[in-house]
Order: sequence, then structure tokens, then C-alpha cells
Amino acid sequence: MNSQPTTRRHTLGLMTALASATLLPLSAFAQAGFDHQYTAWNTLLNKHVRWLPDGKQSQVNYKAFAADRAALKGVLATLSAVPRATFDGWSKPQQMAFLINAYNAFTVELILTKYPDLKSIKDLGSLFQSPWKKEFFTLLGGERHLDWVEHEQLRPVYKEPRVHAAVNCASIGCPALRDEAFTASQLEAQLEDGMRRFMADRTRNRVRSGKVEVSSIFKWFKEDFNSGYRGFKQVEDVFAAYAEQLSDRPEEQAALRARSLPVSYLDYDWSLNDVGR
Repeated sequence: MNSQPTTRRHTLGLMTALASATLLPLSAFAQAGFDHQYTAWNTLLNKHVRWLPDGKQSQVNYKAFAADRAALKGVLATLSAVPRATFDGWSKPQQMAFLINAYNAFTVELILTKYPDLKSIKDLGSLFQSPWKKEFFTLLGGERHLDWVEHEQLRPVYKEPRVHAAVNCASIGCPALRDEAFTASQLEAQLEDGMRRFMADRTRNRVRSGKVEVSSIFKWFKEDFNSGYRGFKQVEDVFAAYAEQLSDRPEEQAALRARSLPVSYLDYDWSLNDVGR
């Protein structure tokens, strides 16, 4: 007489166990399923970004990126899908790599919204709004613009001035866009490599006529380089640390380390960093 209720209880218990077993992997996937190697974005960068022969500057093949727009859209959708709570649970290197890759990927997308009918990212702005203030993508649960990523997240939260050699503004004057994605495991090496390449690029930073002539980045974001990072208390400390990149001449390197050279800032080239330009 009691066999039917007992069977029903056993059946319900089995269904509950199966449901739990199904949900557990899904939950684990939601936490661990994000590709921190950024394989899809890395593939696009490897295909469409090339270093110039000096290894200090790179160019972007925006035409080829446009042909791969569907793949780029897939990368952007993956970035936009990350919940804030998931991001908050990541390590700081994972967070930084995510934000840098997001900035660079969405910058490429912004260029493609008008390419090839533009000569500079500034062509995407107006008298009333800079291109970096356009809210054209979703990230970490909100509508965002590029300045939000750089000036409200990367700079104030992580206080890592080398990020200025990592985020790319699609311009010739900007530090090079790497042909690979940033990853947490390689972040330190990538940041330092980017900074060294940038400082060694004599079109942007150099010693000439008894002065150190540097990118306007060091003027615009001087406070980032004076923040105590690696003991830097003034922007001249940065030039001292990278003396061997700024000059090949021992006497100039010594002057840089002595902080004895006057500093001047070079004009910034906002021309698009397109292949062939």
C-alpha cells in the first residue's frame, strides 16, 4: 500500500540530485569559463597588427579588421557579458588585463564605425563631445565610454603609470598597440616591454640638443608618474630609469640619471595608426 508514495519520493529525490548535479557544473563554468588568455582577441591582434622594422611602433590593418568584424563583435560581446561581481572576484592582474584589452578592442570598434572615412580618432568627436566620451558599449553592467575605462578605472584604481604604454588611442603618437592580448600571467612583462619600446622610440622620446624631448603623455599625466611608482617622485625620475632607452650615448645617459637635462614636450601626432600611413 505504501509502495507508490515511496517510489514517488525516490523519483523526486533522484530528480533533485540530477538537477543539482546539472547546476553545479554550470555555476562552476560561470565562475571559471571566462578565457583569461583572450584567445579570440589575441588571434585578431596577431593577424591585423604588425610591428614596424624598428620594433618600437606598430600599425593596424583596419581594413582587414573590418573584414573580420564578426569575430571582433564576438570578442566585444564576451567582454560585455562579464558581470561586475565576477570581475570583482578576479585578481588585480586579471582585472587590469581585462580593462586594457577592453579599451583596445573597443577603440578598434570605434574606428571601424567610420573607417575608412576618417584620418584621426578625433574625427569621431564633435565640438560638444570627444570620441573618448561616447557611450557606445556596455562593460561591467553599465553603458561606458573609453574615458571611463582609462580615467575612472585603470588610472585611479591600479595606479600603474605604465598603463599609458598599454592602452592605445589609434594614433601614431600613441605608444604601440601590441600584436598580442594582455594576460594576467604576462602582465608585468608586457607592461615593462611596452614602456621600454615606447621610451626607445626616438620619434616620441629622445635626447636632442642638450634637452630631453618626450611625448606629451608625460605632461598630460605627470601626476601618474610622480605617484611614487618605483620610487618616482618627479617625471625626471622616469627618464633616469629609462636612460638607456632614451639615448645610446653614455654622457647623455649620465645626464638623464643626474636629472640635469631640461624637459620639453613634443607635439602629439593624432593621425590614424593605419597600415601604410
